[in-house]
Amino acid sequence: MMQKRTNPGHVGAREIYEALRDQIMALVYGTDGLLPSSRALASEMGVARSTVTVAYEQLAAEGFIETRHGARPRVARAVVGRGRTRTSSRPPARKVRLSAFGERLRQDPPRWTEPPRRLVANFRYGELASSDFPVLAWKRAVTTAMAHRPERLAYDDPCGSLRLRTALQAYLWRSRSIRCEVDQIVVVNGSQQGLDICARLLLDDGDRFVMEDPGYQMARHTFAATGAETVPVPVDADGLQTAQLDGIEARLAYVTPSHQYPLGGVMPIGRRHQLLAWARKNDAHVIEDDYDSEYRYDTKPIPPLHALEGSDNVIYLGTVSKTLSPTLRIGYLVMPTGLRSLFAAAKQIMDRHTPLIEQQALAAMLESGTYESHVRRARRRNAERQQALLDALRRRFGDRIRIEGTAAGLHVVAWFDGLPQKREDALIQAARARGVGIYPVSALFAGARPARKTVGLVMGYSALEVAQIERGCKLLAQAVAELD
Repeated sequence: MMQKRTNPGHVGAREIYEALRDQIMALVYGTDGLLPSSRALASEMGVARSTVTVAYEQLAAEGFIETRHGARPRVARAVVGRGRTRTSSRPPARKVRLSAFGERLRQDPPRWTEPPRRLVANFRYGELASSDFPVLAWKRAVTTAMAHRPERLAYDDPCGSLRLRTALQAYLWRSRSIRCEVDQIVVVNGSQQGLDICARLLLDDGDRFVMEDPGYQMARHTFAATGAETVPVPVDADGLQTAQLDGIEARLAYVTPSHQYPLGGVMPIGRRHQLLAWARKNDAHVIEDDYDSEYRYDTKPIPPLHALEGSDNVIYLGTVSKTLSPTLRIGYLVMPTGLRSLFAAAKQIMDRHTPLIEQQALAAMLESGTYESHVRRARRRNAERQQALLDALRRRFGDRIRIEGTAAGLHVVAWFDGLPQKREDALIQAARARGVGIYPVSALFAGARPARKTVGLVMGYSALEVAQIERGCKLLAQAVAELD
């Protein structure tokens, strides 16, 4: 929509015509895009309707729009194709002077690409099946939250709704044996904002932080954006190799001990105590990302670091992105008591607080037990999906494949023995040509890759139905056979 002018007497038909023409050619309205009616645009611009009519008549005469009596003007189809060729006429981009933070992001930006459409099976991790979302329960919770809205509309506690934090306190005790005070909990816009707050408050330019290798790259990008240096520490079947922390000085360690991302190891209790001892010795904080703790299949939950003795410097990070939806952007931090006010201040500066209606709705689901009932259903469905994936992979590849990380979570890692890592790109392209989306482990390494130089894939299954999983594995097998 064109911007309303404060001095309407200077807006003429020619100016409106030129502005709309440029917007049409810039694809603002897209194919078959509808323009405002002459009456609506005249009211928006503060001009006579006849002025807009003259502009529309000129656009129609030149073939930019199509008009029909009683209908809004529509962008002509032929114009859209021409509009894409006009980019060369744009002036060169001005060189922007950035902060040190901005320069670091420009040199090492996180990679995000829109998920490809029309795939037979997309084994991308982090997505959930829309059919798993508890639509009716969420609608009821939101309706209840709206019905009990406050008497006045005002900013809320930056730490989050007291009702939600109280519900989370009880839930964490029931599900993860975490004992904490309500004031230790800060509600954030997804785990990513929690990581960002930790990075800003605990790291400076030139500091060092420990990362699992391979590990969660968005965490690494977040910490590195402060100017801090990554210290990659390798992982094995038991998670972070804590023995290799000896001699490493760092301000922070980021770990996923309950289900290492991506390889799936569960850190045993001995290593957990070693990690906490290292943190105390270095006066460092440990960020414990318990990103998918609700999904356990063939192992009993191990108490999180935060529940162990000597965990005063552990920051626990949780989220509902893997249980409800990543679109909700609700996460939470459980932190040492001494940091609570500082984190609250940082949260207030960033965005005041997380949207309140969603917080109240989640609190209602936690209080009623609806949330945990949903989690149990989602766990059963994802256990079925995982088993279907394991069966299909073993049936298609036999002893040519090794699978890790099956004890928990929403993904596994499949290593294709006999397929050298240098064929990784070719395999991705061959699979994509057959309608299968696959994603390599190699992209998650910050340091040197291990000696095992075979193709490894991170295979998420939580957004797929069983039939899609089986069909996807069949097509993947065809892609692998093409490379043999």
